[in-house]
Amino acid sequence: MKFCFFDQTISINMPSRAALLDEIRRRFRAGEGFALATINLDHLAKMTASRAFAQVYAGQDLVVADGWPVVALSRLAGRPVELMPGSDLVVPLCLLAAEQGARVALVGSTDRALSDATEALCARAPGLEIVLSIAPSGVFDPDGAEADDILRQLAGAGVQLCFLALGAPKQETFAARGRALAPGVGFASIGAGLDFLGGHQVRAPRWMRRVGLEWLWRMVSSPARMVPRYARSAAVLPVQALKALKLRWFGA
Repeated sequence: MKFCFFDQTISINMPSRAALLDEIRRRFRAGEGFALATINLDHLAKMTASRAFAQVYAGQDLVVADGWPVVALSRLAGRPVELMPGSDLVVPLCLLAAEQGARVALVGSTDRALSDATEALCARAPGLEIVLSIAPSGVFDPDGAEADDILRQLAGAGVQLCFLALGAPKQETFAARGRALAPGVGFASIGAGLDFLGGHQVRAPRWMRRVGLEWLWRMVSSPARMVPRYARSAAVLPVQALKALKLRWFGA
């Protein structure tokens, strides 16, 4: 499945969780870094409006589908992919890191949330080694000096997996920069995943996630922030649906 914005093509190149974990296991063993992005409808809306974000996304090594609309578009295009929200990948990736002896870092959110997430992750993934936990300043710039310092810390600590809870587009921008400045680090952009683990945000009940209604839970929980976001996202869906049909009918 692929999406085109401006002169950039973004492909969902990890169609299943099994394929993703196999590739990350291979990279851990080879000492290769990566940037993992979880594409959703909000990201598609942002890329529609921003050439810079589309360019950043095109630089991600591994892209998975986050959200039922993206999965639906993949099925419409005849190239179905598995649903893999970033929040659902945190624990499996930590289990893999523990298995492979890969050092882990957490970047984003707040000190308290990171502390609580660390406790939760170490309990669920015995042997996990979290060597850095960094809550950036409120004016964090992924292209600034603070970002440079964090990247130096990650490289110096031998981190192989760094979870980024910075929100889009900051986390993807930081990951793309990190691929050049800290090439041995694997960056996983997971949004609110660490806040959910530490209990600092409440995720939708499992039954709502199973039937594709997590968006409704988030909208009711935070209407001032989420209603405008979902309105922008919904606006790009018809165009993307037409593009998916063209991909199904004409390929390429």
